[in-house]
Order: sequence, then structure tokens, then C-alpha cells
Amino acid sequence: MRKIPIYSHPAAGWPALIASTRKLMDYKAFVRGSLSVLKSNQPKTGFDCPGCAWPDHKSHKTLDICETGIKVIASEAMSTKADAKFFEKYTVKELQKWNGYEIEHSGRLSEPLRYDAAQDRYLPISWQAAYEIIAKELNKLDSPDDALFYTSGRVTNEPAFMYQLFVRCFGTNNLPDCSNMCHEPTSVMLGKQLGVGKATVMLEDFEKAKLLLSFGHNPATNHPRMLEMLAHAHKEGCRIISINPMREQGLKAFRNPQKPTHMAAGQSDEMTDEVVQIQIGGDTALLAGMAKWLVEHDKIDHNFITEHTSGFEALKEWLTEQTWTDIERGSGIVQAEIVKLAKLVADSPATICTWGMGVTQHVQGEDNVAMITNLLLLMGMIGIDGAGASPIRGHSNVQGDRTMGIHERPKQKLLDSLERVFERPMPQEDGYDVVSGAKALIDGKLKAFMAMGGNFAVAAPNTSAIQQALTNNELNVFVGTKLNGTMLYPGANNIILPCLSRIESLVTAKGEQFATIEDSMCQIVATKGTIKPVSDTLKSEAQIVADIATHVLGSTTNIDWQAMSEDYDVVRDYVSQAIDGFENFNQRIRDSERGFHLYHPARHRVWNTDSGKAQIEVPQYPITYVAEQMAQKTASTEQKVNPSQNEQQKVWQFTSVRSHDQFNTMIFGYNDRYRQTNRRDVLFMHPDEISRLGWQKGDSVIVTRQDSSNQARTLGPLVLTEMDIASNAVAAYYPECNDLFDLDTHAPESHIPAYKSSTVTLERVAADSREPSKVDKQAQVSSADGLVASA
Repeated sequence: MRKIPIYSHPAAGWPALIASTRKLMDYKAFVRGSLSVLKSNQPKTGFDCPGCAWPDHKSHKTLDICETGIKVIASEAMSTKADAKFFEKYTVKELQKWNGYEIEHSGRLSEPLRYDAAQDRYLPISWQAAYEIIAKELNKLDSPDDALFYTSGRVTNEPAFMYQLFVRCFGTNNLPDCSNMCHEPTSVMLGKQLGVGKATVMLEDFEKAKLLLSFGHNPATNHPRMLEMLAHAHKEGCRIISINPMREQGLKAFRNPQKPTHMAAGQSDEMTDEVVQIQIGGDTALLAGMAKWLVEHDKIDHNFITEHTSGFEALKEWLTEQTWTDIERGSGIVQAEIVKLAKLVADSPATICTWGMGVTQHVQGEDNVAMITNLLLLMGMIGIDGAGASPIRGHSNVQGDRTMGIHERPKQKLLDSLERVFERPMPQEDGYDVVSGAKALIDGKLKAFMAMGGNFAVAAPNTSAIQQALTNNELNVFVGTKLNGTMLYPGANNIILPCLSRIESLVTAKGEQFATIEDSMCQIVATKGTIKPVSDTLKSEAQIVADIATHVLGSTTNIDWQAMSEDYDVVRDYVSQAIDGFENFNQRIRDSERGFHLYHPARHRVWNTDSGKAQIEVPQYPITYVAEQMAQKTASTEQKVNPSQNEQQKVWQFTSVRSHDQFNTMIFGYNDRYRQTNRRDVLFMHPDEISRLGWQKGDSVIVTRQDSSNQARTLGPLVLTEMDIASNAVAAYYPECNDLFDLDTHAPESHIPAYKSSTVTLERVAADSREPSKVDKQAQVSSADGLVASA
């Protein structure tokens, strides 16, 4: 496959500044947003940016934010309101036809709302009346397990702790969260192998690393603040290898807005030394090849393995059984290139492995994480400076929410601790995660749904079925700052409760409050909003949880919910008693400008695992799993189609991607700068592959997938677009492609949906048969509004 230079400019730089300024104006948030940008990631005086979970550097910067962060802030800072006047203009059925961009730009939620079926509109309701409806509907359920309580990673630690406490006092562990859809294999496998499902590195380790292997993530789009550290590490002599089916152009070079010489002189820092363009789902096969060579050539750390690990002999036997033919077939990389990588690992005194959802969101996602960890353990790269495991989280507090107890499968130690501190029994049965909860909704087993932030139905597979299932519920409650697609499918009682955003100040009867978050490297930092709330009727998430708990639970608990909502120190005192690692929470968070680091046992080579040692795991799936899936589908397809049609219908491996102009399900705009497209109804394919098919850029293509029930799911028509992606691979934008996925195709233990690896067939359709779709309209709006920036 020839390499194609899609985007030749450095990441960030002037295009990022121009796009950021334009986005503030697009949201009509230039003044409020600009004030917030200046306070982003500022210790003591500002808030932690909600754009990603990348840690703050200990050195203070006057301006410490990236393009994605500015877009998220602009979204929250907008003064346009989705209030009663807005809902007077549009029925819910009309809003259901809106695309993601239109919904995102509808405005800030600013008053409590209740759906009125007779008018098909949301109408204002008082806070008290809303609470009374919620309490009535929840308390009449046959069982607390008939309700599902979802959480987004945007929720800070204090309200998250209160929320899980309320739900468990209500009587259920049905506490799914967005982790179920992103890094669940990381949490499961790192917990099993190292004892803690979190990163073993700190930010300072990147300054000491000599080799960095970056698996399946795109920092330039999803966590741009990481680029500065990558550029710095590379300048200090760290070799950086990107392992990804897609050659992400934003990883090539970085023009740092913090450096005036870069901006004025057009200078930039190089970052990536090499891109290893594996097949989709080929990570385990590649890592198996590397580990095989290292073991067979005795390049491993025997002392570390003997003293600190268990399971090596089983892995060694498994590696012996893997043939180089299968390794090449599974990874798409020839043996010589894999050996070259293995030699880099053997020669490195300090290696960090980073990974994102390109590793986790597969049926074999747990194997991928296990093999990354195995590689680090074979080389003794856990518990030394400049080395370790670094999963890259998305939402800024998705890790903190888990630490605070948001988990459908809580550890017994947590439940015992909560019972001790709050002197009441806690539910013992495991609850629903996202996949099992969504299936229960669709099957009619649930009657109530509540979401603390997030866009549950749109983020999950089988979006349309979940949205329809929500309409059958007796109660749906949404706590959020913005309207989203999940809110537009109301049940018998549908309530929207608007809350303060992280960038807005929170003042209670006890004075100005600050909250805390946990970044992706276990650092606990303070966050305090600074601008005036967009509406006087907004409440904090903690206040909303406290009010609902008071109305639902009444006098059945001796917990002073209102005291917690008015004084976050009270919440932190409870956390310090109930959650390991938070002793003297209030004192420690005030003592240091940048917060404190949670103790990570594995970082100190203490292994809180079943064996008392780090666990080396043998993969569950064959390393040729994806290749076999494609071969089986190819054989099945060839039997079904006529020879004349065979050139028009091909088998491919499909993956979902996020654009440069979105954050999770929030669609800011249409300009994917690094991929050079300004529309979302596209199917990415390598130009060589397009030529081989006899197709052309701009052709209309239908994507079809047979789901686990052998039902055909289709996506498109989509516009064929060039991208430097591995052969036999295609990609389209998330979340528009989510109906292509089903809830039964997931990893076995973590239940992570297979967003990143599905076998599909493609069929070119005649141009005149292509009808405008919801995503087509986005491109039309984009052009009309002049939002597309030239790269």
C-alpha cells in the first residue's frame, strides 16, 4: 500500500487557534467562553477542562488548553437557551429529525421540563413538582432493580459519590456508566493482571521514557494536550511508534501554540518515528509476534518474571504454538517488521505503552489489553521510572466516577465500607452494565431510567431500538446541560433537570464550592467554575441528587443529603472514610496546588491480585480471529451473489472513528481537518483499494453487516472518501454508524461493544438512487453557515 499525504501540516498551530476562535463565535459564546478559556486547568483559581482526562503538567502555564477543550468550553458557555420559548417552536417529533449538529447547537438547558404528550412538547415544570413525580414513580416500582441509573464521565467526584450512594440506598447496583463503552477491557484486565485497573505511569514518566508504543488512539483529535508531551519526549530522545490501522496525520508533527517562535516562524516538533499500519483487530497478533521473538531470543527480564509474576510458562507454551504465518495473517505485518519492533523493545531501558479505544472496542479487546500488559511484564517495565501502562481515557472524570463507586459490579470491600460508614445495608447483587441494561430496556424488563449526564441511547449500539424502548418506560429522568438525542424519546413521565456546567460558579448557603476530579494517571485535582450560570434556575448535580434522594428515600436513611449538597467538604469527609486512598481528603486537596496522586500498588511492585503477583495472561481468542471472520463472511457472500455482482460486493473490516470536530457524541461542526473532509456521511477507504475495485472517490456505497442474530443491518448510502487506512479496512463516523452494531457482539467479560471491528460487505449504488439522509443535511448546513475552515 502506498503512503498518501492527506494532511501535510503540523498539528495545532494557527489552524487550531483559528478554528477555536471560530467555534466560540459559532456558539455565540465569545465573551463567556474566552473568560472560561483563561481559567481552564488553572490550579486553585480555575476548573479542570472537561475535554479529556489528560493530566495537568506541574509547571504553571498562563494558557493551558487545546482546541478540543475550547470547543467543549464553547459548548457549555453558550448563552443561547433551550428553554420554554425554544420548545414552543418545535415538537418532539420535529426535533427527532434533527441531526447531531443541530441538537448540539440548540442551546443550554435552563429550566426543569416535563414532556406533554397531548402537545408533543416539553413544558416548564417546577423543581418541586418534578421531584414529586420522580419519587412517586420510583417508589411504586415492584423492585429497585426495575430502574437503571446511568452516569457520564463529566460528573465530578462529589456528586458521583452522592449519586452511587443514593442508588444503593434505593436498593440496586444498576449503575452503568460510559466506561462500559470505552475502557472496560482496560479496567478488567489491568485489575486482573496488576491489581488496579488504572495507569501505572505519571506524567513525569514521559520525560524519562526511551520508547513509547502508541496503540489505537489519535491524540491530535481526541486528547490534543498529549501532543506537547509527545513532542517533548521525542526531543529528549524517546522513540515513538504509532501502531494503528489509520495513519493519523495529526501525529506527524506538532506546532505548539505555547511557543511564540513556533507560531511566528512556522516551526514544529516532530513526534512519530514510525507508523505500523496493522489490520483492524490485529493488535494481539502483532504483540504475540513481538513476545514470541523476545522469549525465543532470551531478551526478557528473568529476574522480574521470577520474582514478580505468575503465568509465564503458560504464555511461553502458547507463544511456541503460534506460527509466523498466523501472526502475519492476524496482524497484517510481515515478520521482519515485527522483529524490528521487538528489537526496539529489547533495547529500551524504559518503555511506555499507551492505548485508546482502538485497542479496547473489540470482541477480543480483553486479549489486546492483556498482551500489552504481558509485553511490559516480560520486560520488567512496571514499577520503574519512565515505563509502564498508560491507557488514555476520554471523559475528564470517567476514572474518578469509578473510584467513587459508580460501578455495576462493585467490590465487596466497597459495599462493606459503605455499610460501615452509613450504617445501612447495601445491595449485594451485581447490576446491569450498558449492554445488559440496554437489552433489559428493549426486552421491557425495566420501567425507569435516569441519566446523570451522557447521551445513553446515541452512544450505545442499536441506538434506534434503545430510543424506542425508552418510550415504553413509566419514568425517564435526564440531568444535563444540553439537549441530546436520548431525551427526545419520552416515556409516560419524562423529566429534564438542567444542571450547572463545570465552568460555572457554584455558591451555596455555605459559600463558594469546589469539586474534584481524577485524571487518567490517578491524580486528584480541584476544579472550580468561574463564570456566572447561564440561568438562575440551574442547580448543581449534587443539589439535584440530594433533592431526589430526600424525596425518594424520605426518613428511611439517617443521611443528611442537604448538608452534602451545600458543603462539598462534608462529601469529601465521607469519601475519606469510605474509599481507600482518600484519607484526609479535604486537607490533602488544599495542601498542594496540583492536588495529590492516589497510591497505585503496582507502581511500587505491590500486586493486589489473586496470586499476589502480577498475572501474565494467555489470550482467549485465536490471533487470526478477525481474519477468520472475514474469510467466513467472504465464503458466505460468494455463495449468495451472482458472479456478475461479485465485483460490486466485497467483504471488509469496519471501524468507527470520531472526527476532529466532535467530542464523544457532541458534534461541534463538520470540518475533520486532518482527514480533509467537511461532511459526516462518508466511508473512508485507501485510494489504492478504491482503484482496485474500479470505484471512484465520491461513489455512493451501502455498508451491510449481519449481526449476531443473522439479521442484516445497513448503513448509508455513504460517500466514498480517501484515507490512509490499512487494506481490507473501512471507517465511518461514530455515533451515526451505531445502528450497524448490535448488543450481543461484545467482549466476553467486560461486555465492551465491538465498535472498532465488524465484518461488513460493501455495495456501490447508482448516484441517482442516493436519497438525502440525516447526515447529508449536516454537510448542507455546514456549507450554508460557512463553518468549514480551510486546512
